[in-house]
Amino acid sequence: MRWPSSLQGRLALGLGLGLALLWLATAWATATILRGEMDEVFDSALEETAQRILPLAVMDIIGREEPGVSQRIATLRSHEEFFTYIVRDDRDRVLLRSHGAEDVVFPPFDGMGFRQTATHRLYYDAALQGTITIAVAEPLSHRADVARETLAGLALPLVVVVPISLLGVLVIVRRSLRPVRRFSRALASRGARDLSSVGDSKLPNEILPVADAVNQLLDRLRRTLEAERNFTANAAHELRTPVAAALAQTQRLMTEIPDRAVAQRAGEIETALKRLARLSEKLMQLARAEGGRLRRDTAADLRPVLRMVVSDLEGIAREKRIDLELPDDPILSDIDPDVFAILARNLIENAQRHGIGDAPVHVILTKGRTLRVINDGPVVPPETLARLTARFERGQAISEGSGLGLSIAKAIADGTQATLTLHSPAPGRADGFAAVFQAPIGRQPN
Repeated sequence: MRWPSSLQGRLALGLGLGLALLWLATAWATATILRGEMDEVFDSALEETAQRILPLAVMDIIGREEPGVSQRIATLRSHEEFFTYIVRDDRDRVLLRSHGAEDVVFPPFDGMGFRQTATHRLYYDAALQGTITIAVAEPLSHRADVARETLAGLALPLVVVVPISLLGVLVIVRRSLRPVRRFSRALASRGARDLSSVGDSKLPNEILPVADAVNQLLDRLRRTLEAERNFTANAAHELRTPVAAALAQTQRLMTEIPDRAVAQRAGEIETALKRLARLSEKLMQLARAEGGRLRRDTAADLRPVLRMVVSDLEGIAREKRIDLELPDDPILSDIDPDVFAILARNLIENAQRHGIGDAPVHVILTKGRTLRVINDGPVVPPETLARLTARFERGQAISEGSGLGLSIAKAIADGTQATLTLHSPAPGRADGFAAVFQAPIGRQPN
């Protein structure tokens, strides 16, 4: 039998088996002691029977006209005879016997007291200076039957009591471990979005140190993550103004310098500053995606948000056409509209950046709250596809992206309890790339 892996199972099984074995051992010891006591009672009954019958037998024998005649006592009614006896004289002649007595059962008299053969327990007594003796016999099978019935009487209740006790042990252990299970479920529900303390005042004293250690670890982890997010957000925010100022000065300098070589160098600086500006913007989006309040209390229609994002991106990159497909009915979700806009923008920008030539990017929002962003392009190897949502991971070495777009989308999907899956080739095609976001469902607005 395999030992249970759960603490509840181990306690229930261990206590139950231990209790059952203890009861069985107690019942066996009780039966053994009881059998010894029963043997004493039966021996006393043998001796008492002999001492009561012998005086009556002596009076009957003395009063006979013909000495040495054997007589069998008749029974008044049929019954099971456990004690049988015979009375003999000093020449071993049987003078009196019970109706069920058999001579072979009674060995010759060799002294007063108890004897035991292979089949019977006997008691011998004598009167008239040993000239008349009596032997009373009891079958050993009778004592064995009584002992067996007694043991069965002790064991039969255990057949009912032991299962009930096992069930009781299981119920008690389960109720006792209920706070531990609540603590386990509460701890399992914690994640990067929720690192609050897990408390339960009803936890056993043995588990309280573990709970305190876990809460201290959660608190340290929460402070560490908050420090990281705050640094990312603050650094990106503080970079926006000086980067924008440096970019404006560089662009002004490009218009004022007649030297082409210097203007070319200024153009390179402008390109680097634009890249830095985009990176700071992505870092702010990542901080927002990893923060709280990604979902609202009420649901909103996702279609206007997606139209606005597509329109903005079409204005920025006119050479990259976007085919937008929206259903006629509202698509309701409780995801924050700003957060959904960040996710859609990053997915579409990623598709524009990695698409081939003038092939359009297909953006499809279905009635099932599924957003699909599909672009043409070569098939991405599975090992590359699996790590595309990591930070600063680029699918192509020559890509000018920051490597944060898909990681931002993944962080939003995780934070809203939604799903983001990447496919290459795109479903139903031999090539291409598809990002599929399943938005969370929300309540209908009042």
